[in-house]
Amino acid sequence: MEDDAPVIYGLEFQARALTPQTAETDAIRFLVGTQSLKYDNQIHIIDFDDENNIINKNVLLHQVGEIWHISASPADKGVLATCYNKPSDSKVLTCAAVWRMPKELEPGSHESPDDSSSPAHTLELLCHLDDTAHGSVACVVWEPTGDGRRVISLADSHILLWDLQESSSQAVLAGSASLEGKGQLKFTSGRWSPHHTCTQVATANDTTIRGWDTRSMSQIYCIENAHGQLVRDLDFNPNKQYYLASCGDDCKVKFWDTRNVTEPVKTLEEHSHWVWSVRYNHSHDQLVLTGSSDSRVILSNMVSISSEPFGHLVDDDDLSDQEERRPEEKSQEPPQDSVIATYEEHEDSVYAVDWSSADPWLFASLSYDGRLVINRVPRALKYHILL
Repeated sequence: MEDDAPVIYGLEFQARALTPQTAETDAIRFLVGTQSLKYDNQIHIIDFDDENNIINKNVLLHQVGEIWHISASPADKGVLATCYNKPSDSKVLTCAAVWRMPKELEPGSHESPDDSSSPAHTLELLCHLDDTAHGSVACVVWEPTGDGRRVISLADSHILLWDLQESSSQAVLAGSASLEGKGQLKFTSGRWSPHHTCTQVATANDTTIRGWDTRSMSQIYCIENAHGQLVRDLDFNPNKQYYLASCGDDCKVKFWDTRNVTEPVKTLEEHSHWVWSVRYNHSHDQLVLTGSSDSRVILSNMVSISSEPFGHLVDDDDLSDQEERRPEEKSQEPPQDSVIATYEEHEDSVYAVDWSSADPWLFASLSYDGRLVINRVPRALKYHILL
């Protein structure tokens, strides 16, 4: 079907940072940050026009350095945070800052895609989340619900809770904790749980996943050796409060119940290289996206551990047949987890995958060569889930 065809957008620079514009629930909008050593870096605002299957873009200048991570405020469409490289003395530090986009870039006001002569806009700096004493910042994560005032930054071995005050123009440190142990411990990623009234954050460092209580900044669970190699990314199931997905350099994706951390609930081994990104669908938690250095994006159906384990996704035969089969069908076996689709539009490592905040059936993936691909959940599957 024509409708399921991917839409591809190429940035002129390398890129590894992608986020949906979380507070934007009407327009399909993603933000991509570039990594150029020679030129001013940019944030590309990608608006996808679903009806005409085209991409419109705006470019914002990000003049402070190459962007390693980008995240958008859940409450304010115009606010985002970036983690970027800043050379200082002999070493390179990764800093973090909160920015505001120009007002005229609200949805619906893009320039035509071919108008390259239009001036690029500049981001307005709201505040820095640096406390250089804590080292390089790996990522900034926003409290999922609420007024967009609370963020966590992970800086080397420190987890820092910030309160953004006066329309985000000032960041006050509201709490912190540190990794204890031998060697150079460093966080690689973190996610803020939407459950438990937003009092829990999960972090990854090396092969370990930890849970933290943001009220006391104390550790509440620890999954040692969660992966055989570095853990790259985490995501919480939006509908099941104790469920967490992780992925890493052992090529695996694992699903955990944080009440019992001795064994993963499920393990996926579909990728042939490091898995950089894992994301649950916000509405249908059986749909899980992963992106890897094998250049592939995989959409999996983890129905057995979803909140709708018996929403059958099998092809229904005609009804009369089905009615006869129903009783024993129920007792037979739980629905099977499976790979729904493998997407091969990338030629380079896929560093980020993410679902649209406005359309639950649409997702974007970004590879290091600056290729952004927008894809849809296959239509047949969508109808099976809905009907």
